[in-house]
Amino acid sequence: MAVQKLYAGAKLREIRVRMELTQKEFAARLGVSLPYLNQMENNNRPVSTAVVLALAREFGTDVTELSTGDSERMVTDLREALADPVFPAPAPSAADLRLVASNAPGVARALLALHRAYRQTHERLASLDEALGREDRVLRASPWEEVRDFFHYCDNYLDAVDRAAEHFASGPDTLDTKIARLLERRGVVMQATDAPVLRSYDPQRRILKLSDKASSATRRFQMLHQLALLTQNDLLEATLDLARFQSDEARSIAKIGLANYFAGAALLPYRAFLSAAQESRHDLEILADRFGASIEQVAHRLSTLQRPGAKGVPFWFVRVDQAGTITKRHSATRLQFARYGGACPLWNVHRAFETPGRFLRQLAETPDGVRYFSLARDVSKPGGSFRAPVRRYAIGLGCEIRHAEALTYADDMDLTNPQAFEPIGISCRICARPDCHQRSVPPLEQELRVDHDTRGILPYGIAGPSLS
Repeated sequence: MAVQKLYAGAKLREIRVRMELTQKEFAARLGVSLPYLNQMENNNRPVSTAVVLALAREFGTDVTELSTGDSERMVTDLREALADPVFPAPAPSAADLRLVASNAPGVARALLALHRAYRQTHERLASLDEALGREDRVLRASPWEEVRDFFHYCDNYLDAVDRAAEHFASGPDTLDTKIARLLERRGVVMQATDAPVLRSYDPQRRILKLSDKASSATRRFQMLHQLALLTQNDLLEATLDLARFQSDEARSIAKIGLANYFAGAALLPYRAFLSAAQESRHDLEILADRFGASIEQVAHRLSTLQRPGAKGVPFWFVRVDQAGTITKRHSATRLQFARYGGACPLWNVHRAFETPGRFLRQLAETPDGVRYFSLARDVSKPGGSFRAPVRRYAIGLGCEIRHAEALTYADDMDLTNPQAFEPIGISCRICARPDCHQRSVPPLEQELRVDHDTRGILPYGIAGPSLS
């Protein structure tokens, strides 16, 4: 496979501006000419190995930052948006999209916001939404999507909140002891409840009620969530101020997400959890037992270990329901999940519902030729009684195949055999594979061939792939 050249102009400019250096000063520190630096910053030339080494030596830069961040996410999001029939064919090439994402990220975000608004308007019209005809209704990004995109483009890592949670969990006392002491200091009384809520807090009476049906890991997480709201409010509000959400609803939803982030980071503090993950070779059950967490909490936390200078394995993490709808998603890898529609049906996360309590492993290859190791398991949540509904979910955790040796789950798998990798996509609407037996809808980017006299797996043929 050909080595991909590294174009990171936006990152270079970001580092230079952060250091308050002129281009001339920055070029001198890197040992390159001013014109060469200018060409790299404008993505006319790739970043050389000598420059990468100079960045690490002169500025202590975590060089993995150069090849991660917003760019890959934006390329995937742009490709999906521009595959919409509303845009004229042919769609821009992947090279053009990478150029836009690297050189003009503001324009890319504006285009994505515009397409999102168009889709919402179109869907409301198609379903005769009750908002039609109401003059007081302004079309804008839904608060939920706005918050999802905030965490998506933060790489699902919030340094200030993460470090505050790690400090909260530090010291000789156990986490449970700290939780009990802090609640007592604030006069909060704990009560168990059989009401159909996980957590309920009365600020006037200072009574915190937790469901007696919830697991110990869930109760601990919910106590930490409440403590985040009680003890870290200034930090959470400052983070929300920086995010500049468009609506009060989005800000309120994001605050729940930030409190959840704090709770997860306190339950699984960064350095201790990273060390334990590496020592156990990312055995989810060992980690869950050691930290008193659930399998889902551990898997989600593994996908957030992106602290500059102390990064873990770059994982993607996803949770789906039985209908295949993605309810949680994050990727620190090149694999980015579709914003609309369901995930690829060939992905092992969908089969996890068939084998409750077991881990499923898969070697997979996406249409761009990148290979992944994928782990899936159901995380269904019983309601606590015979007639109570069961919430059924499955989680997926994976990494690029070059990191698979760091996972205990990959030990006996043939990682070097190309035939062992199953072909998967992102979603049918943007997957160009012409011969997939599970395709549900035609790809938006490709022309179709319809032959009335011939019927294959699909009732149509697909013109050649357009992956460049």
